[in-house]
Amino acid sequence: MKRNLLLTPGPTHIPPQLCEALGRPIIHHRTPQFQDNIKKVVEGLKEVFQTKNDIYILTSSGTGGMEAAVVNLLSPGDKAIAVDGGKFGERWVELCQMYKANTVVYKVEWGKAPTAAGIKSLLEAQPDTKAVFITLAETSTGVTPDVKAIGEVVAQYKAVLVVDAVSGLAVEEIKTDEWHCDVVVSGSHKGLMLAPGLAFVSASPKAIEVIKNGKTPCYYFDLRECKKAMEKVDTPFTPAIGIMNALVDSLEMIKKDGLSNMFARYKHLARAVRAGCKAIGLELFPDPSCATNVLTAVKVPANIDGEKLTKIMRDTYGITFAGGQDHLKGKVIRIAHMGALDEYDVLTGLACLEKVLHQMGHQFELGTALAAAQKSLNAK
Repeated sequence: MKRNLLLTPGPTHIPPQLCEALGRPIIHHRTPQFQDNIKKVVEGLKEVFQTKNDIYILTSSGTGGMEAAVVNLLSPGDKAIAVDGGKFGERWVELCQMYKANTVVYKVEWGKAPTAAGIKSLLEAQPDTKAVFITLAETSTGVTPDVKAIGEVVAQYKAVLVVDAVSGLAVEEIKTDEWHCDVVVSGSHKGLMLAPGLAFVSASPKAIEVIKNGKTPCYYFDLRECKKAMEKVDTPFTPAIGIMNALVDSLEMIKKDGLSNMFARYKHLARAVRAGCKAIGLELFPDPSCATNVLTAVKVPANIDGEKLTKIMRDTYGITFAGGQDHLKGKVIRIAHMGALDEYDVLTGLACLEKVLHQMGHQFELGTALAAAQKSLNAK
């Protein structure tokens, strides 16, 4: 029977105990029992976000949380700075423009990270900027910027800092309060190891003041209504009840493991995957100084079709990597090492990658990637 191993940046592999939790009968959402789950979820999310700020729960994908951030913070004509260094930074730009914000695009070469100095320069030139939008883990390129440094810069201005942590939460460090992140958006189907269906938005007091004065019409994504509901330990609309209930278990698993241990594990897996890829001649796509621990993006050899490579791996062997996006389609592959994945999962992925690359004519000695990865995993 063919396996189904997800080494993708979302959705990620769901561990068996959370599959079981997702399969439990749901309960009604306007009951004390569900209120108890909301309390547990909010408490657990605050620990993962590393915040004391409000956290609002939306029934949507992570993109819904991103849209909620834009529509609540920006009124038509407001000035925004959006970092575009990949497909998900591009999404911030598209959302800001959709809602008629005066959008200043900070264009960054794919594979590079935006800098605090670059943000500062734009804010000095545009001091009336309402919000700055960045991405914690740009999974289209494999990049993580210095969010702490950017937060220190933005905190000196009236603008709020908004972070897309949809892929990065619980995988890459983000100290929401300490790093002056006013709004952080995430979702249920990445580092939190669940199915898609929930988005989360944290809001600082600075952000809440901006939201109060927003003039863009919205209904389902109105964070003011979310705040009123959360004050009663409730949601304004029907939530994804089954995922919420399983999220209680997911957050307990994360708490038991410990965030610092998780961050260390993903870094450990990232090093091993990169060692294995390097050993068979695959070059890391992003600048190594800003490579994220969420996934490894590597260039495909010139004689290999990356789309065909990932298709064979998935359809023949049941191992799913992500391919390249936009102009990187067919040119890079993206190997996630996040959520519930462990050493044996990434070794299995590398073994399959070796097998298919060898079949497609890439020249190297079979077992080289596995040997390099094992050496990395066993290093002191």
